[in-house]
Amino acid sequence: MNIAPQRVVTLHYVLSDAQGQVLDDSRARGKPLEYLHGHDNIMAGLERALAGHQPGDRLDVTLPPQDAYGERNEQLVQSFGRSAFPQQALKPGMRFQTPGDDGPQVVTVLEVSDDEVLVDTNHPLAGQTLSYALEVLSVREANRAELAKGHPLPDDVTPSQVEDRKHP
Repeated sequence: MNIAPQRVVTLHYVLSDAQGQVLDDSRARGKPLEYLHGHDNIMAGLERALAGHQPGDRLDVTLPPQDAYGERNEQLVQSFGRSAFPQQALKPGMRFQTPGDDGPQVVTVLEVSDDEVLVDTNHPLAGQTLSYALEVLSVREANRAELAKGHPLPDDVTPSQVEDRKHP
């Protein structure tokens, strides 16, 4: 079965930066990526590259910043009052997940003073060219509940647990 919209794809990947440094390796973590193709679960550039492939296929994909996590935007480096951060022991390099307009976002602390905290709300990989070594493990039709939710269901959840049920 080929990768196409409305299908659940399971794959292993190795993510590297432009210098070849491995940033993430799903096989090393022992957890393949599973996503619903055509539902914006992964970057559009990866979806385009994977379309039409089938289990057993291996491919290398390089994404420029605009097709990955976007270009860096210096306007996303902002200063906030120290009181906005309940944690007392802040230091540069710390990362927090906060709610954003488009869902959760990662905030990186750049500088800390007595009164202010300078943070970067760009994605940590923004502005970088990224390379993926991909191996397609499986492709299957999504079930109705997965299509309704927009993502694959965890192994311990059955479709009947999330599907709408009509009551008499």
